[in-house]
Amino acid sequence: MVSIEDLKKIALFRNLTDQMLEELLPVVQEESFGEREIIYEAGNAATHFYSLKRGKVLLEAELAPTLIISLGAIKPGYSFGWVSLNLPATHTSYAVSVEPSELLVMSGNEYSDLLDRNEAMGYLVMRNAAEILENRLERRTEQFLKVITKHPQIGTLLGL
Repeated sequence: MVSIEDLKKIALFRNLTDQMLEELLPVVQEESFGEREIIYEAGNAATHFYSLKRGKVLLEAELAPTLIISLGAIKPGYSFGWVSLNLPATHTSYAVSVEPSELLVMSGNEYSDLLDRNEAMGYLVMRNAAEILENRLERRTEQFLKVITKHPQIGTLLGL
């Protein structure tokens, strides 16, 4: 069973009051996944939002049947499946547990409805989400620029 203490460990829910966390509890379920177990697949309907309680999850994309790339690693305390908050939507990547993992799972509809009903909670969660996603975007931008400057043709153009 999910507790308030479990929710307090999730970055997205920091700064929420105990009362807000109590309101969140009924929409959160705990699910366990084994090593290399698929949580969701690209192309499937995005109906749930996830926060990692324990373990490790990789977000992966299949570029070709023999080429799968990792888009990112989710560590405990962080969330994924953001597209489920903008229904209807489909996943663009796979989420795979790399080791036995415990996830906090919420229906995207129920979670969005709760944030709509409780505007103070919605504001705090979205403010936290903006900060988390901004940090993630900055890291990805840095990675992209680092990779692209190492490409031989780009390096030549840049005089590297």
